[in-house]
Parts: sequence; structure tokens; C-alpha cells
Amino acid sequence: MSAAPNQKTIYYNANHAHGLDERRRLQIPAKWRPEEEGSELTLMLWPKHKAGACLRVLPPEQMAKLLADINALPSGDPNKVMMKRFVGSESEQVTLDKAGRISLPEKMKVGAGIKDQAVLVGMLDYFEIWDADTLERARAMDASPTVDALAKFLD
Repeated sequence: MSAAPNQKTIYYNANHAHGLDERRRLQIPAKWRPEEEGSELTLMLWPKHKAGACLRVLPPEQMAKLLADINALPSGDPNKVMMKRFVGSESEQVTLDKAGRISLPEKMKVGAGIKDQAVLVGMLDYFEIWDADTLERARAMDASPTVDALAKFLD
């Protein structure tokens, strides 16, 4: 992940459990917040796990990279339009308030099965928002990474 010359790189690691208030606002950890006031995060409903959906949260630089990658596809590639349509229609920009919270859109909150508690899961260059029970089921279904496989990246 690259950062602007005067901006620090943010790594999304660890898990953070937070409650949602009556306006569906969710606290984002201070170390995960963009430095620039008014920065937007992109939320996408991510129904890619057998255990259930979560919300994938892309910081501005990851959203820009995704758009650049899609735009780099040849103009005649039918996947280009399909991907733009999917990302454009299934994502929403949210802005952090002064207290460092975002408001989860109702449709996305329901789609991810999030009730009054959510778990923010660091994915290093982005993060996900899960319902705690769904995350527990997903982790039980996931194969554990082996130390040997991870060691290849750390040597």
C-alpha cells in the first residue's frame, strides 16, 4: 500500500468489536482513520463466504487502485462494463464524522446480517465489517493457514 508523500501508510490489522448506535453509526479505530478530514471510505457488500456476507471497506487509495485496474481492461472487454456496474451499484461512499464513526447504510447492514454489534477485521490494506456470529462461522469454515506457508513471505 502506498501513501501520499505527506501521509502515513495505514495498515489494517487486529480485530475491533464495537456496537452500533440507533443511527447505525460504527466507531472506526483511530489508527485506521484517514488523516485527511472528510475522507470517504467505500463500503461494498461482499457475499463471497459460505458462512455469510460481510462489508468490505476500501480506503480511498484502494478504491482508486480498483478503478484504475478496471479502467485498464480493454474497451471491448465485456467484463469491464460488468465490473463497473457491479462496483458502482453495490458500493456506497461513507464519510467519517468528527467522532470517527461511519453510518452503515440500512440495506448493507441488513445484507451483512449485522445487528447491534459488529467486528472490524483488519485485512492489512483494507478491512471488513462482520456480524460477530457470522464471523465465528466463517472462521470455523476457513482452513487455517500453515506456518510454513506464511513463513515463505516472512523469510
